[in-house]
Amino acid sequence: MKGKSTFLLGMLLCSSLGFSSGAFAENQAASPSTKLVTLGTVAGPFPMKNRAQNSNLIVVNDQSYVFDAGDGAARRLAQAEIPLKDIGTIFVSHHHDDHTAGLATLMSVAWDSKRTEPINVYGPKGTRQLVETAVQYSNPSAILRIEDGGRSIPIQKIFRGHDAEPGLVYEDKNVKVYAAENTHFDFHKNKTEYDQSFSYRVETPDRVIAITSDTGPNPATEKLAQGADFLVAELNSVQARKQILIDSGQWDSHTPEEKERIMQQASQGHLSPKDVGELATRAKVKTVILTHLTPKFNSDDYTAEALEVRKHYNGPVIVAQDLDTFF
Repeated sequence: MKGKSTFLLGMLLCSSLGFSSGAFAENQAASPSTKLVTLGTVAGPFPMKNRAQNSNLIVVNDQSYVFDAGDGAARRLAQAEIPLKDIGTIFVSHHHDDHTAGLATLMSVAWDSKRTEPINVYGPKGTRQLVETAVQYSNPSAILRIEDGGRSIPIQKIFRGHDAEPGLVYEDKNVKVYAAENTHFDFHKNKTEYDQSFSYRVETPDRVIAITSDTGPNPATEKLAQGADFLVAELNSVQARKQILIDSGQWDSHTPEEKERIMQQASQGHLSPKDVGELATRAKVKTVILTHLTPKFNSDDYTAEALEVRKHYNGPVIVAQDLDTFF
């Protein structure tokens, strides 16, 4: 399966507005070295037949970086012809399973492909526990694989989870990755140890990519997105979220209090098309890529939502398909 709308940006000098150091600004590549692939483009928690759950891949100088790994991420990486053993760095935005359900499979297959170097997973508080739990889930199979003769290194020695803090999360010769704590969980009445969610900014030698992940409107994400070449933004519809619960027969099984909290989460913890357009305009981004699409049982048409974004933003707006590629 190939993406339907590969999008090429001409060489543009990015303005990081305080995020980027001089090193990246002074070493602009002669031709684009950065590739963004929208691996999975639908929001959860329900699996959909035509789209995998949320995941994005950024490739810089042939080095791969994965941002979130919802259900189907490993298969989409295979379809993108990215060897899973080459995945060395993964970033998690938060711990809803439509962003993490594919992580254990991705990790296990990377190990099974004879990965020997560490794979580091960065994210909000709880990420270290998430990785340790994923390793435990994969360990029975790993023990059997070792006895089968295919592997010798225990799977526990390969994977490392890191609870990151907002700010500069990761840096190597290809990328600088910044995190900002967003407002996805701000409406929660009873705070838990997992109530932290990140938006990410990725600076490469020739591109700036901002990923909102799941969030309500907030100044931190807006600051993070300033001047980005690509704003990879979630696209949320409160009514569509309610409708899929009605269509699946779940809505009537909820108590009035549960219904109130569901609608509160849908309206306060996510970005509406209007929110996305206003964010893109204020942050002066060059292109908006819509993903984490609210699922629809009987349609895959998001034209109306994209047109609503365009009412509030003058630049290009693209509704991503799985495996779309942007340069």
